[in-house]
Amino acid sequence: DGFKTLIYEKKDSIAYVTLNRPQALNVYNIQMRDDLYEVLRAIQDNSEVRVAIFKGAGEKAFCAGADISEFLTAPSPIVARQVRFERDVWGVFLNVPQPLIAAVHGYVLGSGIEIALCCDIRIASEDARFGLPEVGLGIIPAAGGTQTLPRVIGRARALEMLLTNRWMTGEEAYQCGLVNQVVPR
Repeated sequence: DGFKTLIYEKKDSIAYVTLNRPQALNVYNIQMRDDLYEVLRAIQDNSEVRVAIFKGAGEKAFCAGADISEFLTAPSPIVARQVRFERDVWGVFLNVPQPLIAAVHGYVLGSGIEIALCCDIRIASEDARFGLPEVGLGIIPAAGGTQTLPRVIGRARALEMLLTNRWMTGEEAYQCGLVNQVVPR
């Protein structure tokens, strides 16, 4: 499929997108952003695809957030803004007409929650752990978690996660509406 950070498969009318950096807990990096942008555009433009399922490779994580090592090499704000404008992966995520399903397990942190929140249906395994650890680094979630999370789970719960780095279990995520169901791994 030609992607460095994803596996893209289409079987009948279902697209499967696997975040494929298991050695790094599927953390979201610049290459993954570019790969996701291409895959999402392909799904969006393919009338044969009726639904897409997003999952993470490996045993430990759906996506354990952003690649912190790349934060230290970030381009200037002007360049970064231009890149975001040209490759607005989050905007494409939210504009794909087909239903998107996140099948999450293990660590669902930072960008991992944000990817899941861009999906229409979220299914978690019993071992899922949700968190926004950015506050521990002195930053706020960059991809919209500050907006999407309160819309889904309510302002009070979202602020608790955003301000205190409190993590949620799969069952807690189900109880507050962050996920639609919890299933055995």
